Amino acid sequence: MTMAYSPDKIEKIKARFGDAIEEVITERTDVPIFYVKKEKIVEVLGALRTEEGFEYNFLADLTAYDDNPPINDIPDYGLGVVKQGGGDHRFVIVYQLFSFQHKDRVRLKVRTKEDEAVPSATPVWKAANWLEREIYDMYGVKFSDHPNLRRIMLDERWIGHPQRKEYPIKRYQRFQGSLPLESFGLEDK
Repeated sequence: MTMAYSPDKIEKIKARFGDAIEEVITERTDVPIFYVKKEKIVEVLGALRTEEGFEYNFLADLTAYDDNPPINDIPDYGLGVVKQGGGDHRFVIVYQLFSFQHKDRVRLKVRTKEDEAVPSATPVWKAANWLEREIYDMYGVKFSDHPNLRRIMLDERWIGHPQRKEYPIKRYQRFQGSLPLESFGLEDK
């Protein structure tokens, strides 16, 4: 389902959040993309969720990508070397929001360096909890003030983060035995 976005809505978001918005991309996309300053992301997410006129009340997705290969440039198979990445940042965190009231979508992105934490969106979206844990598990991106930031998919003994561009594709990790599971207060009675 393709939904056209309103230029008025883009201007309203830019006016409301001012200097919290670093960049807006509307070309070649059916969803406007707003690059938000990392330290302002929780404030922007909260306002977009609750303020009248926005009501982006559904966190459709929260993901990330590795935007800056740190080790080698990527060859373009005989045509030279393709420079890639975003300069002074390493990862991009992507928030996909949907408004049921307005049948409208918006995409927010936050750039972050490898050694810097991103503020957790869990105060605004409870669903962000496991999505941020997945990003941490796969990329190693840390989220400040997260209630339980630990691996969610891989074994706790796993070394590295397999979605990072420098992670060796053929790396195999063997573990002996199993880890004891936490009870979480669900013991048989």
